[in-house]
Amino acid sequence: MTELLKTNDLDVEFPTRRGTVRAARSVSLAVGPGEVVGLVGESGAGKSTIGNAIIDLLEAPGRVSAGSILFEGEELCGRSESEMRSIRGDRIGMIFQDPQTSLNPLMTIGAQLIETIEKTCDLRGSSAKTRAVELLEQVGITEALPRLAAYPHQFSGGMRQRVVIALALAGDPDLIIADEPTTALDVSIQAQILDLLKRLCRERDLGVIIVTHDIGVVASIADRVVVMYRGEVVETGDVAQVLGAPRHEYTKSLIAAVPRADGKLDRFSSVDYIEGNVEPFQRIDIQTHWLGQAQHERTSGNAIEVEKLELSFVLQKAIIKRNRKLVRAVADVSFEVKEGETFGLVGESGSGKSTVARLIAGLHRPDAGVIRVNGQDVSSSPRSGAARDARRAVQMIFQDPYSSLNARMRVIDIVAEPIRFYRTASNEAETRKIVGELLDHVGLGAQASLRYPHEFSGGQRQRISIARALASRPRILICDEPTSALDVSVQATILNLLKDLQQELGLTMLFISHDLPVVRQMCDRIAVMRHGSLCEVADAETLFSDPQHEYSRHLLDLMPRMDLLGKAEV
Repeated sequence: MTELLKTNDLDVEFPTRRGTVRAARSVSLAVGPGEVVGLVGESGAGKSTIGNAIIDLLEAPGRVSAGSILFEGEELCGRSESEMRSIRGDRIGMIFQDPQTSLNPLMTIGAQLIETIEKTCDLRGSSAKTRAVELLEQVGITEALPRLAAYPHQFSGGMRQRVVIALALAGDPDLIIADEPTTALDVSIQAQILDLLKRLCRERDLGVIIVTHDIGVVASIADRVVVMYRGEVVETGDVAQVLGAPRHEYTKSLIAAVPRADGKLDRFSSVDYIEGNVEPFQRIDIQTHWLGQAQHERTSGNAIEVEKLELSFVLQKAIIKRNRKLVRAVADVSFEVKEGETFGLVGESGSGKSTVARLIAGLHRPDAGVIRVNGQDVSSSPRSGAARDARRAVQMIFQDPYSSLNARMRVIDIVAEPIRFYRTASNEAETRKIVGELLDHVGLGAQASLRYPHEFSGGQRQRISIARALASRPRILICDEPTSALDVSVQATILNLLKDLQQELGLTMLFISHDLPVVRQMCDRIAVMRHGSLCEVADAETLFSDPQHEYSRHLLDLMPRMDLLGKAEV
């Protein structure tokens, strides 16, 4: 096989004041035309570092210290910045992990696409605009033409990821490095993107390096797999061999952490390693601890009741009402969540599930309908004292642990903010004590309070988000894709932590995810949404074993098949 890309004994290091950190050691891999190579491993394993090294986008002072990178027979190491700029986008496309930070928030989607097309293709004006529309349609974005005028914040996380993929395809490259390309996508759009990548590989002999924590994605699309651990390649081979009969103990442990879709387990399996400085979950005396002081407020009724909820967003403004263009985000949605229950919301990106969560949390106001939290109507008079008290019982854990924490605040101030706002501590000394206990409780330790978010991994940042959510002593947690940006091992520890907290504190959870196996493991009941409406509400096991709605069956059919994993020796 002719090699499109080959790295030989590649070393990447980051000099620091405390010594040199070797992020990658003697990494050798090859990608041929029309081949998909899956690069898997933990957070911090060096997967993204390899991708960034190939296109010379290592953050300073990172550098390639040894080895070579050959692309189409040409050495990339040592090239000037101007030479690499002519290669990026045009010959090598990059799909970055975080769509929130890889898109310019001050530019429209259309402007960013057209700019990329004009720089990488011989197209200008209306031709570039037409190509931009085609790219958005290719990656599954409907009503592409009017959406060119939208800004990134007006798109859901999954839709932003699709725009990033469109940008990577704009220059018609020979190689694509896809860093977690399906992280924020539901199974339907994930299937479209994977089909698109496979089709491009077939039609254009496009080479793909796919960096992912989703073993199901690797099983469904990759030809070969490279497993990395702490900067080194520990196993490589054909996908059937590596995933079906792994040889290395780390690979076996990693595969065991994949959530199963064929049955419900009490807990998630975790990889045998310590995530940073995370400590085991320590239970507290709920009768005496500060966190337990909201226990007396609990009832045996419904924690959340939603009746005939409606919300539309303006896509195109106009003075004359009939000329305005609206998108109906939520249409006639009704359901209830029982006290202490975990209720799942699933559906495609743009189906309205996150919008429903934001309506319940008070981040949006409905056009019509009623929302009751613990029996209190919070929609008709949202500014009343009773509604504010009810809202206090609801806290949200957001999808992206990188952008949901204020980068300029220390962890102590991030977690203490709800305590200070609601005045649930008598003085600052008590506030600091509570923050330390919360950080201990989520497994980070009180010593983490003086550090900034950028000093933590993705999984540790999500633990900080959970500690912040607990700081108002909530009765309801809304978890909006809480593990979509995390690899399988860190996902397992976070989901186990949420299960432990729910059992300990009697929390009610509204759990939103595109990962159907995770939803099956976490939820008691599940609601399926499509185009802003509910298709079906059923017990979790009933939905997976006997779905009634055609769309529910469609979603389940699109789940990545784990047949290879059934043969794994774990």
